[in-house]
Amino acid sequence: MADRSPVLRIITSAARDSLKPLGLAQRGRSRLWIDDHGWWLGVVEFTPPRIAGSGLYVGAMWLWHDVDHLAFHVDAVRVGSELFRTEEQFTPLALDLSRQAAANVTALREQFQALPDIARHLTSRPVRRGFLWDSFDSGIAAALVGDPDTARDHFERVLREDALAPWMVEAQEKARDLHAIAADRDAVTAWVTRAVDSCRSKLGLDLVPFAIADGSRSSSDRAVRQGGLASAAGRSRPGRTSGA
Repeated sequence: MADRSPVLRIITSAARDSLKPLGLAQRGRSRLWIDDHGWWLGVVEFTPPRIAGSGLYVGAMWLWHDVDHLAFHVDAVRVGSELFRTEEQFTPLALDLSRQAAANVTALREQFQALPDIARHLTSRPVRRGFLWDSFDSGIAAALVGDPDTARDHFERVLREDALAPWMVEAQEKARDLHAIAADRDAVTAWVTRAVDSCRSKLGLDLVPFAIADGSRSSSDRAVRQGGLASAAGRSRPGRTSGA
């Protein structure tokens, strides 16, 4: 059912002021906005509470997961819900949330300017048993920057997890395949490129060329935000916070 309260209208107006100038696109008429970098997304969700109002969740999604929903694989910020009482009371709160969103999107861009930056971030995180996707993402990033030993170590961590659900079995199958080709950077790049293209298609995003091997913020990256979001703007599939 469509949100007929003034909350969505107020949030959308605030987000347009803060996020649209940065090049983000709204997913249909939803509370979701995306910052498209070709093979990863910055994701902003003005999270709905149980009653009228909004919170905020900003993070990054790695499109090599090849899923049909938005996800948060790296958290930037979570803000608890601001409740709606009146338009006069809620409007400044929505403006503040949208400014926080813009600041965190900018921080993500600065933190993840290129693939080596992402690889350093992912592989330097403390190992958390039970967080399978941490090791999966770290392994892919390490392999993409030409560090097969680190990549294999992280893929082996994935394989040591107890596969308690079908999605975990699938993740381990992918990790096993990637472990076998970790020393072949071109093969890993080809695997990731296929996964990213498939994920973009599932999300309704235009397919765009991107030199994922060097991770450079090139003109193709800018073109994604300028033109590649056109199809995304018409989609309104709700986001999910699971990488599974």
